[in-house]
Amino acid sequence: MLFQFNHPYDIAPEYARPVAYLCMEFAIHQPLKIYAGGLGFLAGSHMRSAFELKQNMVGVGILWKYGYYDQVRKSDQTMDVLFQEKVYGFLQKTDIKFTIRVSGHDVWVTAYYLDPGIFNTAPLFLLSTDLPENDYLAKTISHKLYDANPETKIASSILLGVGAARLFEYLHWQPDIYHINESHGLPLAFYLYNKYKKTEDVKKRLVFTNHTPEEAGNPKTDISLLEKMGFFCDIPITEINMIAQVQDHLLNHTVSALRLSGKWNGVSKMHVQTLQTMLKNEHDTSHLVAITNAQNYNYWADKIMYRAVAENNDQALQERKAAAKSELFEIVADQNGEIFNEQVITIVFAKRFAGYKRPDLLLYDTDRFHQLVSTPHRPVQIIWAGKPYPMDYSAIGIFDKIVHTCKAYKNCSALVGYEMRLSKLLKNGADVWLNVPRLTHEASGTSGMSAAMNGAVNVSTPDGWFPEFARDKINSFVIPAASLQEPDHQRDAIEANNLYDLLEKEIIPMYYDYPSRWLSIVKSSMQNVLPYFSGNRMVAAYYQQLYNPQAPII
Repeated sequence: MLFQFNHPYDIAPEYARPVAYLCMEFAIHQPLKIYAGGLGFLAGSHMRSAFELKQNMVGVGILWKYGYYDQVRKSDQTMDVLFQEKVYGFLQKTDIKFTIRVSGHDVWVTAYYLDPGIFNTAPLFLLSTDLPENDYLAKTISHKLYDANPETKIASSILLGVGAARLFEYLHWQPDIYHINESHGLPLAFYLYNKYKKTEDVKKRLVFTNHTPEEAGNPKTDISLLEKMGFFCDIPITEINMIAQVQDHLLNHTVSALRLSGKWNGVSKMHVQTLQTMLKNEHDTSHLVAITNAQNYNYWADKIMYRAVAENNDQALQERKAAAKSELFEIVADQNGEIFNEQVITIVFAKRFAGYKRPDLLLYDTDRFHQLVSTPHRPVQIIWAGKPYPMDYSAIGIFDKIVHTCKAYKNCSALVGYEMRLSKLLKNGADVWLNVPRLTHEASGTSGMSAAMNGAVNVSTPDGWFPEFARDKINSFVIPAASLQEPDHQRDAIEANNLYDLLEKEIIPMYYDYPSRWLSIVKSSMQNVLPYFSGNRMVAAYYQQLYNPQAPII
């Protein structure tokens, strides 16, 4: 039976405009392992909230045969990378087949379908080239998320961007708006230009969200390589130079996405300011909109804790937090052989490991760290978790350094397997959610939002979403930031010292000596994170500001 697509639920009138949402990764639920980190977590919450508001949205991603990677351990407990084939019985295998052009050859594409009823999401199509009609090289396009091979990475962008357009042509479902998250789907812009021949017609249909100011997320590529791969959809290179305003024979993917999109946004107010500074010499960014990221409440929030807060039942709140800590500590015991105590303040650092996130900032001064974790009358427990990019050997080295440090302390633990299930357990069981990026490097940092929904208190440098939320010592703790004029090593030293002081003089004493004051911060955090940092506000804002052609460009 031929696969036919009609949007499977009744559409709310205010969200009737059909939108295609393109993203390289979606963190929908633990069993579907096609995500790497924050971008995927954000996209997953977007799909869930779009479902809850009954928006006319369809997601498009790629079914990564080997996922991102499985984080496992070597014999000495340090981390290792495992690429293991994934099988998903809950995805509907369709008879959809069409071709895209990659490197001068036809590549066959199929699509798998995630029905909204499976995980309560907007409908999601996942593209794959793993078909018998393709040779091995073509099959590998959909094998690994963020493949280290630059040509494979380019091919996956063609699959996402051109594949999405071809998919909807096949299905006879016409989006009014294509929303590309990061520049991964940029070939879509050139496909649309080839179809309509005018940049104005592309801009009517294309919107763009930048999710990071980091160089790795804003690539520049030699246009000869891109042309060879088919990135430009057979548009003559002279025309590409004109519409994308190529400089020095390099295509700036982010700037090209800005130039070919009718509207664009950053994911926090601070992120927009950073982008305006970063791109001021390359493109007019005065119209950048800030739509701050958010996380889906129904998926991430601890409803028992929220019920206790609503009923002003502090005992029930404390009991639920202790139970959540106990569940988390089972994972600690299983992986590290340490028995943690539910009555001890527990600090968690858990996110994608990257240099700018400074996962080892707590270890900056070994003497102060030792003092912090060795004080008997005010004990502390610390848990680290996170997945570095599998070829980021510097970040893997940091993870391994933390592993070896934890071996010397029975109250410190480094966990592997940081995916959605472990993320929820860590947020649920944390007393302190630690976030220490170098200022202006974190676009949003959504983990702190869902941590607050689980009764964890954010302790963070004032970057990303945090300045929009934080009320110092009322709903969170703000780590005083060093001047941006200081070199990185000096900023690290200053902010590590500020973090030690904050923990030793305020946070830990408050937890033990003034428990009612601590609990008031927990409750303020849980209440203040809603509704602004809940996904339903965010997806409504996208329809109002980015998808609505009548909305003014601010």
